[in-house]
Amino acid sequence: MADDSVRSEASSQQDSENRENKLSEKTEAAAENENLSKRQRKKLLKQQKWEEERELRKQRRKERKQQRRLQRLNHHEEEGGEAQSARKRLRREVTPSSLRLVVDCSFDSLMLVKDVCKLHKQIQRCYAENRRSLHPVQFYLTSLGGQLKQSMDAKDKGWVNWKDITISTEHYSEVVAKEELVYLTSDSPNVLEELDPKKAYVIGGLVDHNHHKGITFEKAKELGIDHAQLPLSSFVKMNSRKVLAVNHVFEIILAYLEKGSWQEAFFTILPQRKGAVAVDRDGTSIQEKEEEDSDSDSDADTPEQTGKSV
Repeated sequence: MADDSVRSEASSQQDSENRENKLSEKTEAAAENENLSKRQRKKLLKQQKWEEERELRKQRRKERKQQRRLQRLNHHEEEGGEAQSARKRLRREVTPSSLRLVVDCSFDSLMLVKDVCKLHKQIQRCYAENRRSLHPVQFYLTSLGGQLKQSMDAKDKGWVNWKDITISTEHYSEVVAKEELVYLTSDSPNVLEELDPKKAYVIGGLVDHNHHKGITFEKAKELGIDHAQLPLSSFVKMNSRKVLAVNHVFEIILAYLEKGSWQEAFFTILPQRKGAVAVDRDGTSIQEKEEEDSDSDSDADTPEQTGKSV
């Protein structure tokens, strides 16, 4: 009982001291307020209000943050739905072609390692463009092995999971019937006017900077298969040689299948460094023809101008 009495007295004494302290603080604050100017008192009240509303502001910030998060989630869901429906529309519009394009990789031993790496990148580009095309072709990769396979294994392990492509270690002549093969080579005297969906067109997988000129043409003749060149000269005049990279030939054919025009296909795909200029039916570049017309107009004006000056 004595302990309870002591605690009670101590508690009463503490409460009394607290009240006195609060009263003292209020008295001091009041005294300070009396000594403050009107502007200072306003500033003090504003500060007190700011402190009192601290928790309220914190709660509002939290609510706004949650609201923004919900808005972002809703926005992503809407975008995802639109993108998915767009992909579905595109997928429905895709019409696979029966045309076969074969990249012949049998020249592995003729290339340096750096050139093999370039060929690897070109094949990657062919695969990617074919997957995106509105009229994807039947893609074949033949005679895969040696340095090229080592490069693909080292730098692109996912190639083993590629879809819509036939990859073989065998020569293309063992994969496709010879009578269905057409080797695309710029050295061929035959010009390809149209694509035959029943044929398989072979592209030489060779990056050699013209060190082995005419080799694909000779190979085609040795095997006794048809050969042809793209009708490049009929539509385009270039500053550089007519030999194109593997992916450029591949993409030109994809573009032709989509646009139905060789000229549009060439100018869509050919890189600017080739200096491609449109050619008219008579073999003259449109730019040259415009210059000739300009010169002839100038010549026609000269006598008239001379007569006037006399």
